[in-house]
Amino acid sequence: MNNERVLIIEDEENERTGLAELISAWGYRTETAKDGMEGMDKVTHWSPAIIVTDLKMPRMSGMDLLERLAEQNQTMAVIVVTAQGTIDSAVQAMRMGAYDYVQKPIDTNRLRTILQNASALLGTRTELEVTRRKLRDSGSLGELVGASKKMQEIFHLIEMVAPSTASVLITGASGTGKELVARTIHDLSPRRNKPFLPINCAAIPETLIESEIFGHEKGAFTGALERRTGCFELAEGGTLLLDEIGEMPVATQAKLLRVLEDRKLRRLGSKVETTVDVRVLTATNKVPEEAVANGELRQDLYYRLNVFNVHMPPLREHKEDIPELVRALLAEMSARHGRKVATVSEAVLNAFNNYSWPGNVRELRNALERAVIVCEGAVIETRHLPPGFGQTTVRPAVNDPDAVRLGVGTTVEQGEKLLILKTLESTHNNKTRAAEILGISLKTLHNKLKEYGSAAGDGTLGKED
Repeated sequence: MNNERVLIIEDEENERTGLAELISAWGYRTETAKDGMEGMDKVTHWSPAIIVTDLKMPRMSGMDLLERLAEQNQTMAVIVVTAQGTIDSAVQAMRMGAYDYVQKPIDTNRLRTILQNASALLGTRTELEVTRRKLRDSGSLGELVGASKKMQEIFHLIEMVAPSTASVLITGASGTGKELVARTIHDLSPRRNKPFLPINCAAIPETLIESEIFGHEKGAFTGALERRTGCFELAEGGTLLLDEIGEMPVATQAKLLRVLEDRKLRRLGSKVETTVDVRVLTATNKVPEEAVANGELRQDLYYRLNVFNVHMPPLREHKEDIPELVRALLAEMSARHGRKVATVSEAVLNAFNNYSWPGNVRELRNALERAVIVCEGAVIETRHLPPGFGQTTVRPAVNDPDAVRLGVGTTVEQGEKLLILKTLESTHNNKTRAAEILGISLKTLHNKLKEYGSAAGDGTLGKED
């Protein structure tokens, strides 16, 4: 039994009464309101922990209610009820702070599960406050480390989205820590005691990925010698991370979209649908908008997955976090390998700060792990780093057509422009690849090209791919 206060806001009297009776039978204390205006009055005087509200109502809609609650910093869990076929409205409601949604006609089992999860969420608030204090004191969140402004903004976003059921798309280059973000979201959610299952879509053969994710029945296809439980069912009640979602075949993406919208799946070869309660997080090292434009990622799936976006910056864009990262990684590596390495020398730290880190935090981790193993003392010196670390191994030939030559008197701005345009030329105007070579973000590259286009008196340099 659960004595949490639940406020039902619904303009249709029969539905309002029916919901109140049903939820009361589950042990919750209930109150009702016929629209958002009356609902806000009940929020003020009755202080519900959970709100179940219709979206379309006279006087004040469900969306307006969410906006008003946000303005007043109200923290109750809001479950929106939406008509069939209006998933876009539900996604928009979750962007505005709703905890979850149910479609009409209401699946009572699903509603009961959502209410139970929402109640569990209320119990995590004290733990989240402890986490916030730890964040302020030490600049860490779970296994994520960083006191820079960029990382603090990411931590704040993770804190905000973790307790909800909203889909999160995690973007960033390889090695930036996308899986750590997903795991931290899971660990800070009411699902933390249930499975966390990461799946790399790029590592599964195209012919097997549908079976791997949704499962199959015996005899569903040649070689299906026994029934197989898919990733969704294995992650029941927990979190499923679909890494490199842009590598998933488009046909499988269509089936994934249906599962996300209906919360039901059908194993290959089965005639029975199975209801699943899984939070789906996705990650990609591609620029999602470019993946959509190239036909690699379905646009409707992208909108459904991108309720919230967490972008992990490359390490070169927050090098001020390197000392903290080094300390955390050294402690981990020393414990793993039974060593007593405490720190790195100033020369090593300078080398780290002067390096562009194309492999990001993963490369830093690998470099430190090697150094910990070969280091004979407590301090890592430059001789312990991988051979050739930080050195440029390729020098352009004198007659190399790709070389950029700058005469004396060339300003920094002019030199930067020449380098960017030459790099773009060498990549055949592939902006993503050019940004990687230049060691800048795609957004920075676009901003630079926009500047050059304006300076030239036209917009040709600032056009998208």
